[in-house]
Amino acid sequence: MRGNFTHLRRLLLASIACVLGAAVLTYLVDPLQLFRPSRLTAFYSDDTRVQNAGLIRSQSFDTAFMGTSLAIHFRQSDIDRALGVHSLKLAMTGSNSRQQGFVLERAIECGARRVIWAMDDFIFVDAADIEADPFLSVDLYRQTTKGIASYLFSAAMAKESLFALLRSIPPLQQKLTRAAPFLPVKFALSDVDDIYALPRDFDIARDYNANKTLASFAYITSPVRSRFLGEGYGYDAMLRHFERDAVGLIARHPDVTFDIYLPPYSILQFVAMRDASPATLKIVTDLTARIAERLTQLPNVRLYDFRAIRDVTHDLDNYSDVIHHSPAVDAKVLNWLARGEYRVDPEAPLASLDALKVQVEAYRVAR
Repeated sequence: MRGNFTHLRRLLLASIACVLGAAVLTYLVDPLQLFRPSRLTAFYSDDTRVQNAGLIRSQSFDTAFMGTSLAIHFRQSDIDRALGVHSLKLAMTGSNSRQQGFVLERAIECGARRVIWAMDDFIFVDAADIEADPFLSVDLYRQTTKGIASYLFSAAMAKESLFALLRSIPPLQQKLTRAAPFLPVKFALSDVDDIYALPRDFDIARDYNANKTLASFAYITSPVRSRFLGEGYGYDAMLRHFERDAVGLIARHPDVTFDIYLPPYSILQFVAMRDASPATLKIVTDLTARIAERLTQLPNVRLYDFRAIRDVTHDLDNYSDVIHHSPAVDAKVLNWLARGEYRVDPEAPLASLDALKVQVEAYRVAR
């Protein structure tokens, strides 16, 4: 019996030593750069909901760039060059206004004096409160005891730390860096500019073309799927989230400039609603009317509406589906922002929306 107890105690002590050793390794390597810029060659992850917590702490920036998958492929270097800023891209695929507002608040606390915000209407759909959000660790961003513990005692982060340590050994560095994208590790990107960005030699015509856009339109307007066009859309809840997550954030930071733009969806996004879910289209137009009226009255906001630019939104070769536009349109967006084009006039906040309504009503899909 005594021998069994001795073995059990040794096993317990060994387990504790391994756990503590892994925590120390994660703290020293700090793959997320949560405590300090990397002491080794820095690597980054496409898991932006986690990676952003480290970027906000470790990077130098004066401008925060936020959005969903419509803004995810922008490169920081392109933003900086076009707008003359030092940016930090914080876009998160499928993110909602609670998540975006929370992350932007942290970025402002860490030095952002300007926010560029791609404001999709669907970010305001009803979802869990940020404190109960299962997809975003608020404690990690706040660096609470719980958040730090979850980071240091994470087996996944210990694995990333060990790989980073091995990758820093000169004889292994080049081989492991080349192999990283094909291995089960998240921190495989050697350049912060490459976080969720398309390869520089990407073939745009292959994935962005009218055939794919029209196929997407047919798919979402099919009678068996069209009900999903309005999933989560409810005017009262969306307006409430807009006031809390967007207007509330802007009002709390009057010294920060907010450049907010309504992204250039293809015309087929609105035509799909017109044909298959007209109630959803009314919610979208009513909501964005309120957004335009509200934001144009705030002194630290410049609002842009890119939804009625026919040369872009009616050219279906610019899209991979009915909403996601190509990197060529990314460049146009930055150019419009730099030149102040398509800014919403506070004296006529609904002019661009009215133009969009006319286009949607008149558009006919080629069959």
